[in-house]
This record gives sequence, C-alpha cells and structure tokens, in this order.
Amino acid sequence: MNDKKEKRTRRDFLRDGLRAIATLLLGGIVGVVVRKLHARDTVWQLDPNICVQCEKCATECVLSLSAVKAVHAHDMCGHCKLCGGYHRPDAKVQDTAAENQICPTKAIKRTFIEDPYYSYRIEEEKCIGCAKCVKGCNAFGNSSLYLQVRHDRCLNCNQCSIAEACPSGAFRQIPAEQAYILKGQQANTWRSRDTA
Repeated sequence: MNDKKEKRTRRDFLRDGLRAIATLLLGGIVGVVVRKLHARDTVWQLDPNICVQCEKCATECVLSLSAVKAVHAHDMCGHCKLCGGYHRPDAKVQDTAAENQICPTKAIKRTFIEDPYYSYRIEEEKCIGCAKCVKGCNAFGNSSLYLQVRHDRCLNCNQCSIAEACPSGAFRQIPAEQAYILKGQQANTWRSRDTA
C-alpha cells in the first residue's frame, strides 16, 4: 500500500488537480445556464402589500429613469377633491398649482368630473417611482395608488438592484405569465429576493 502512495508522481497530482478544477468549472457553467433559463420564466415585481414607500425605487434602478412606476387602481379610488396622493399635506389651497402637488415631476393629472369628484391619472413617462404619491394616498386616502415594475421598461436583471436595496423585501420573482401583483392580491407562493 505504501508503494502505491510513493509511486504517485507529480504528473498524477497535477492531472487529478486539473480534473477537479475542470469538474468545478463545468458545474459552475451548468449552474449559470440553469439560473438564466429560470430567469426567463420569471420577472421581478414589487408586492404592494409589503412596500413601505422608502423612495429607493427612484434611485436604485439600473435604468436612469426607474422601471418602477406609480399605478392608480381607479376602482378603489374615491375620486376625492382632497387627495392625499395628489396634494401636499401642508398645501394652503387644494388646487392644481405646482406648489400644492406632492409629485415632484407632476406625473399625476387631475381632471374635474363633477362637484366634488375628480379623476386622477398617472403619466408614466414622467413618473420616477419615488412613491411620494403612494405614501400620501396610504396616509390620507384609500390606498388606490401603489408601485409596480413596468415590464415594458424593466431589463429583468438576474439580480434586481432595487430588490437588493429594498428594506422591506417587497420585490419578488413571479411567473412571467402573471407579471403583475395587484393591490390586495396574495403573494404567498412567490419567491422573495431572499430566496431567489
């Protein structure tokens, strides 16, 4: 037995080491391919039931204008004249003047319907995903505003930079065929960034 150990040459040692390295490298490549195939079947989405409106969606996206946008659930909206998602809480007058609006980019458009009702619409091309309107709507309204990752803009990065920065873990990888999580919808079976 000792003779066999002594007969092991330096060449044998190097050959065995190279085989081990090649096996590890091949395993790593297979792992990357499997993850990329899985990523095609899923998309990143923000769970509005967990979001804390931290404002990081506006600054942490790899895109210069965030793929996260405010969404208005019209069927939940009270169409109020005094809207917490539209007006600043300290506004002196509840009109459409810029100094009275909570949105820094004026992405929310308000249209008079009839006294005292107004319609609110998000202009997504102006929205930066800062969540100020969502925070105001949650604090003083009926939570009809929330954030979503818009997939026509999203790059679907393998590891979403916003998901990494999100303090509440509200980002999920969900099946691509059901690409949006609606406000109030349960998301128990979707994977969070921590389990992705």
